Amino acid sequence: MRFHRSLRYRVAFTFAMFGGLVSILLGTGLYYTAHDLERRLIDETLTAEMQDYLARRAHNPHSAPPATATVLGYVLPHTENEPDVPAEVQALPPGQHHLNYHGTPYRVAVMDRDTTRYFILFNETRQRLREDRFVLYLGAGVLVMVLLSAMGGLWLAGQVISPVTVLAKHVRGLNLDDHPTSLALDFPRDEVGELAQTFDLHHARLHSFIEREREFTADVSHELRTPLAIIQGASEIILSDPSLPDKYRERMARVDRAVVDATQITTALLLLAREGRAAVRADKPCSVAEVLRDTVEKHRHLLQGKTARVEIELHAPVQLPAERTLLSIVLGNLIRNAFVYTERGEIRIRLDEDHVTITDSGTGIPIDELDRVFQRHYRGPNSQGEGIGLSLVKRICDYYGWSIAINSHTGQGTVAQLVFAASSDS
Repeated sequence: MRFHRSLRYRVAFTFAMFGGLVSILLGTGLYYTAHDLERRLIDETLTAEMQDYLARRAHNPHSAPPATATVLGYVLPHTENEPDVPAEVQALPPGQHHLNYHGTPYRVAVMDRDTTRYFILFNETRQRLREDRFVLYLGAGVLVMVLLSAMGGLWLAGQVISPVTVLAKHVRGLNLDDHPTSLALDFPRDEVGELAQTFDLHHARLHSFIEREREFTADVSHELRTPLAIIQGASEIILSDPSLPDKYRERMARVDRAVVDATQITTALLLLAREGRAAVRADKPCSVAEVLRDTVEKHRHLLQGKTARVEIELHAPVQLPAERTLLSIVLGNLIRNAFVYTERGEIRIRLDEDHVTITDSGTGIPIDELDRVFQRHYRGPNSQGEGIGLSLVKRICDYYGWSIAINSHTGQGTVAQLVFAASSDS
């Protein structure tokens, strides 16, 4: 249980500390008050004993000083029948003193009368024991006060936090798809009611935002897909014309590829705009090997005029429960980058049971830029795109729980690895 993060226990702890502090202050005051009162009573007792002995001494000069378990008396100079005055007592000047004699605490009153000095000692042992017991009682009282304060703080915090707990339960039960309902109606017009009103306003804004996003997604889906489909259909018809000159055929092929890429990106963005990973789960798994072969053929034109060769190694028939379009975008970005930045040497594409590895011998990526390649709109010094390819790849991987890693050195090539074990197991 993490007390420092619980509001209820923080309140209880504060109450306990406050109760303990007040108890300590009160107990300290009581102790010193009782101690001072005891000292005054002892001094008054000594004064009374001194006056009584002086009165008896005035009537009978041979009257012996008091000698009880509590009070002892000495006279200096003394007669043969009177006890000797201890050296520690003789050294005391007139007045009131504390003396520890043979391990016993005494309160001593010293008075001079004519040529005689009188000493009255009061044994403080019992008084010290009473003070020790009193300190124990005060300590026990402090502990009891701390416990009572803590329990009172827990109860009070429960009463205070109860409306907040109810509000939190209502907020957890909110569904953004439902029409906003007023939470403030269930709470009084206090701080909790104000908090409920704030949640109502926030919920209404979120609901409005989601509605606008859905409308925008639906409009984009219709307004972009329709013209792209028309352009793609027209380009296919033009490319099927055998009389089309080669220079125009090449340009129309570029248009056709651009339309396909735009269609795929539009589809990917619309899928990623949906809430939750379930939105990008495919109804049936797609073959990674087929996507790899199609992607390589689609981007093979990027190797025209280069001496680089491509090798594809398919070691496992991997099936992924993912949208084929999204998988094509991920693999297409990695393969296209390998084709674009490799002039000579070899590009190896290897499919294993739980990952795809793409290795090239191209120009490579500076080591200080590797951590930034997945940032949105980041473009390297030799970049030929708009800086959204790998950023989009990272978003798709995050949606499916895949991981992607790129290791590269300038002039030595790049190794990109896509690990999809999390999805293949699901």
